[in-house]
Amino acid sequence: MFNAFERLVAFRYLRARRQEGFISVVAWFSLLGIMLGVATLIIVMSVMNGFREQLLSRIVGVNGHVEVMSPGRPLADYERFAKIVRGVDGVVTVTPVVQGQVLASTKIHAAGALVRGLTYEDFRERPILKNSLFRGSLDSFKKGRGILVGSRFARRFGLELGSKVKLISPQGTNTAMGPVPRVKTFRVAGIFRVGMSEYDSNFIYMPLKIAQVFFRHKNTVSKLEVITNNPDKADTFRKIIDKKVWPVARGLSWQQVNSSFFEALRVERNVMFLILSLIIIVAAFNVISSQVMLVHDKGKGIAILRTMGATRRMILRIFFMTGASVGILGTIMGGTLGLLFTFNIEAIRQFLQTLLNTELFPAEIYFLSRMPSKVDNFEVMLVIIMALVLSLLASIYPAWKAARMDPVEALRYE
Repeated sequence: MFNAFERLVAFRYLRARRQEGFISVVAWFSLLGIMLGVATLIIVMSVMNGFREQLLSRIVGVNGHVEVMSPGRPLADYERFAKIVRGVDGVVTVTPVVQGQVLASTKIHAAGALVRGLTYEDFRERPILKNSLFRGSLDSFKKGRGILVGSRFARRFGLELGSKVKLISPQGTNTAMGPVPRVKTFRVAGIFRVGMSEYDSNFIYMPLKIAQVFFRHKNTVSKLEVITNNPDKADTFRKIIDKKVWPVARGLSWQQVNSSFFEALRVERNVMFLILSLIIIVAAFNVISSQVMLVHDKGKGIAILRTMGATRRMILRIFFMTGASVGILGTIMGGTLGLLFTFNIEAIRQFLQTLLNTELFPAEIYFLSRMPSKVDNFEVMLVIIMALVLSLLASIYPAWKAARMDPVEALRYE
């Protein structure tokens, strides 16, 4: 497409001399703009993808894909309903859960918490829960002699293995003096770390039988949590389960429970893509301006080339190559920088935290304890193609202007 002569002239024009210094500066800014635009887009989109995936894996892993509950009251005869739900094709596990709010209290702190009661076997069947236990063991939990608390909860309340924590349930006992809250002291049998701030700060796991007694759930549970073989089709499973348990109970998919949260993430992701794309568009306009100035500065050289036999097509290809080279080089550098930054983003965050002596990406605000990232190959290719197309389009007008230049007019006063 480009012969040796055209490549030689194009690259000579790219190496600006001293009198063309301003043109060179504009070209360099164009290259840096495209590079930073591509890198920023790749980094931000990867972080948003990783953020969504990590949140989804933890929310779904801890709470299940579908919840079966009886609106307004505990779910009675839950073993029969669990057997019915297990018969649905695609259902992997069904977990009876007792859930309730409590006031947790120690000598140094008191705050609200959420207790989830489930059996030892069901706890072990959840990989995200089983693998999150990093201190203690499940032996005491299995025997009904202890509870499991999150790492941030333990740090906030000053708890260690074997420490005691007092739990106060608002579902109290009726006495002659009125309702009295139920109060019981439990020992910490283990400490878990799911990696999501909300769960590590507020969740307490208790053996199912003890939770039923503590929350006065006699032969009942709060809900059934269903794990399926495809979380993306949870709503389809919900409709099937609804038909089998209605009207006594109803199903709720994770999409329904967290719809507003994940919809906000999707909208934010799309808006960020549009906003950051403006960086590449501005850089493309810089390519146009730098190439137009280059064409104006090289007017005499273009006229001489034309008089020596260069065709309009040759001039067009020469200046198209100069503009496209800036865009292609900037895109390659930006893609490389973006991927390198994304693959090492957690190490970079830790380094900046140490350097600046401040916490970046606090878990209490962003839910996750680590900076997540997930590179989507399709999105990376989309960003690179968009940058290349904009750069190539930005090179067309200056090249066309150079090709249309009349050598007679350019040399008239020379």
